[in-house]
Amino acid sequence: MTATPAADPVPGAEGNLTLSLSGLLGRSITARDGESLGRLSDVIVRLRGAGYPLVTGLVGTVGGRQVHVPVEQVSSFGAGELRLTSARLNLRRFERREGEVLLRADVLGHRLIDVASAHLVRAADLQLAHRDGEWVLSGVDTRRRTGRVLRLLGHRRDRAVFRDQGQFEPLIGHTGSAVLRGPFARIRGLKPAQIADLIEDASKAEETEILGRVHVDPELEADVFEELDEDLATRLLDARSDQEVAQVLSRMRADDAADAIAELPQHRREPVLDLLPAGQRAKVLTLMGFNPTSAGGLMGMDYLALPADTPVAEVLAAVRRAGSLQPEALTSVHAVSETGRLLGVARLVTLVQADPGARLVEVSETDPVRVGADTDVVDVAVLMTDYNLITIPVVDERCRMLGVITVDDVLEVTLPEGWRRREAAEPPDGRRGEPG
Repeated sequence: MTATPAADPVPGAEGNLTLSLSGLLGRSITARDGESLGRLSDVIVRLRGAGYPLVTGLVGTVGGRQVHVPVEQVSSFGAGELRLTSARLNLRRFERREGEVLLRADVLGHRLIDVASAHLVRAADLQLAHRDGEWVLSGVDTRRRTGRVLRLLGHRRDRAVFRDQGQFEPLIGHTGSAVLRGPFARIRGLKPAQIADLIEDASKAEETEILGRVHVDPELEADVFEELDEDLATRLLDARSDQEVAQVLSRMRADDAADAIAELPQHRREPVLDLLPAGQRAKVLTLMGFNPTSAGGLMGMDYLALPADTPVAEVLAAVRRAGSLQPEALTSVHAVSETGRLLGVARLVTLVQADPGARLVEVSETDPVRVGADTDVVDVAVLMTDYNLITIPVVDERCRMLGVITVDDVLEVTLPEGWRRREAAEPPDGRRGEPG
């Protein structure tokens, strides 16, 4: 397949020919002798993992009927026409095959995930490039174009700025091509909080597709649900069966799972609780017994507590093995008695700098700041601020460990209502390397 030199070179690939999809759509499809057969209405690509999507054919409108034009049958893209190698064209009505993506119908004007910025953006135009003897989808322009009214008033048409299509994750909404896009493709490079933000900004169809990609990784799915807006998480969970809800909650932190169950309709709470693993169910039931605005309702029950006479070397080994614990909760290790009474708290930095043979209690703060389960969350926040704490232990009336509150837990309940919907501040180098 050949192309005319009327196209622009691909940025960073001197000499490669490119065309914009908007410039192609509507072009005349002509036979080899120049006879007009119809017009181009879409371009077909096949996704192939990390590689550029391959153009496999065109969709032409001929006599009011949409027909398939194999890419091998196109001899050239002229300035205003698509010239075929013959006068013959299969007039059977076009039917999409498994794995095919239609650039105009599925991508152009639709939203995609800008992986670098973790935002949903709209594809204003698409770029096709001729590389190594084949045509591929190479770039995406997401900038808003000057509207027709503004152009009539003298504003110039914006020049397209294409970025590599590999920086985007399409939301195609076509199950036939989902396998070729991979389980959750480039989304796996995003943080759970970023994926949660995408879901909160998504339409119902986009939301379904993003959740479908994430669902194949149960751990990631649970992390995303922990970050979702409470009302949205409740709506999404309420649409699932009891078994499906329990599967998600079983992988969530116990405090987040308790909050999620508390938001379910009353008639669903007990069935979901019964489906949780025994250990998770016990933690959730304990947490649900506390006032949600108290330290007991806020605390997490996953923390590292070791006998007071444990050598520092063994304490650090235990930290290394505690991969399932929330990292924020591992900034301190708790020295406890045989009955679970809190005897001291050692910061991780102190442990790293201490003599490996020293005992845990010897390098601990033996009168640590601690709170009771009924302490108000505002008082917890004040204490953590006054004493510059990242975590604070929660104890019962006998000073036995109940749980740990981390600074992110406190921030979540003390920030102004609606904080999740605020636009996150972008780092100063967040757009480094993007075209101006």
